Amino acid sequence: MSRFIITILVVFNFQAFTQDNVVLEKPTIDKRTELLSIVFRLAESQEYSSKQFKLYSEKIEQHFEKYKNHELIRFIKSIRNNSGISYDAVMSMAIHLDENLKLSTDVVDIWQQSPRWNKENSEKFVLLLQNFAKDAMFDTFFNENVELYAETVKRFIPICEQVDLNWYRSFFGKEPSEKFLIIIGLANGSSSYGPSLAYTDGNRNVYAIIGVRSTDNEGMPMFDTSNFLTILHEFNHSFVNYITENNKDLFRESGEKIFPVVKNQMARQAYPSWEIMMNEALVRAAVIKYGKDHNFRQSLIENLIQEEKKNGFFWIEELVGELESYDRQRDIYPTLESYTPKLIEAYKTWSEKSQSLEDKRPKVVSIDEFTNGNMNVHPDIKTITINFNVPLSDKGYSIYLGSKGKNAFPVIKGINYANDNKSVIIRVSLEKDKEYQFVLTGKGFTSIDGVGIEDYEVNFTTNK
Repeated sequence: MSRFIITILVVFNFQAFTQDNVVLEKPTIDKRTELLSIVFRLAESQEYSSKQFKLYSEKIEQHFEKYKNHELIRFIKSIRNNSGISYDAVMSMAIHLDENLKLSTDVVDIWQQSPRWNKENSEKFVLLLQNFAKDAMFDTFFNENVELYAETVKRFIPICEQVDLNWYRSFFGKEPSEKFLIIIGLANGSSSYGPSLAYTDGNRNVYAIIGVRSTDNEGMPMFDTSNFLTILHEFNHSFVNYITENNKDLFRESGEKIFPVVKNQMARQAYPSWEIMMNEALVRAAVIKYGKDHNFRQSLIENLIQEEKKNGFFWIEELVGELESYDRQRDIYPTLESYTPKLIEAYKTWSEKSQSLEDKRPKVVSIDEFTNGNMNVHPDIKTITINFNVPLSDKGYSIYLGSKGKNAFPVIKGINYANDNKSVIIRVSLEKDKEYQFVLTGKGFTSIDGVGIEDYEVNFTTNK
């Protein structure tokens, strides 16, 4: 579903620090990731259809539009529907390909790394991909854009130079056998991914595939602190995910209690299971711990914590506290993995806490100007006032498109809180004889305790 989001943007600031020993290689634009982003864009995969980088998306459309009915594109649509091939599974396939677009033979098979792929659909996909690249003259397109790629990399280098890779080795207590690589995914929109590649000889490559969130007045990519934080996030996955995987049975009870409480918030982030939720929580807590260890401004730390609570990770502050406790006891716990029993115990406490959150969840009790679902709303009304049973936090807003799409989304002139934060007033401009729909979400509408509302869909039709 396409979504329009109204939110308050946080400007991140951080203090500089020095690093030594381990450094990142120069970021790259990778043929494989660009090609897969493009073909999934042609297959109308929502997460690969952003036009944020308009200059580049228009180039893609101009060159590849006539290949939208290629056999590969039809196959992608089928495996997306039948096997859930989307989001990170796409980038995982990209890094499993060699320079000739064949499945690499010296790495662990992709269907062992990314279970949504299997041997049959992988082999057919790769064969069709090779045909598409030839038919659509992908190499020609890529070569035509080398100057754009070079300028993008130049703009990103100051960001990745600030990453302190030595912290990972020190904090997690694990020597990095991995090779860290950054790829800029120009066709990925704002989405970023952290896949890893396991070689049969035991070595691993860990990737941060960074999307383009914004552009400047010339239409070229802009990179800022949010991209820096994304690199930290994606690299954390390689040190975190295996901990959950190796202790799945011990985390399961807590995970299965917490997940239903935050399911809607997780779904909006494409996190469909308690295992992924727990991985993400620990990854995000580790980003905050990194920030504390590198003297990030306190305002940034507080913003990060509040944002993660809005994302549904209500226990994030306590989890950061556990990471700090681990770091103070390194003589007892030399690695984060050795601290796992403590994390399991902490999760039992948080899972019990989650059961009480439902009682604290804000609920919509009324709309002043009309009844939800009204088919005869006067088009001259200027406000939609939504009332809640408890005060909200007054920290932000989050309104999405509904299933009826952009045409049903009202023109919003502004939003403010009222009635001691128990009411939200949405200033609107409506048309006659038109159907409207929008969805309030827990991303921005939360209680003072940080508990998000359940998605609340508003539907109405104006009269003539």
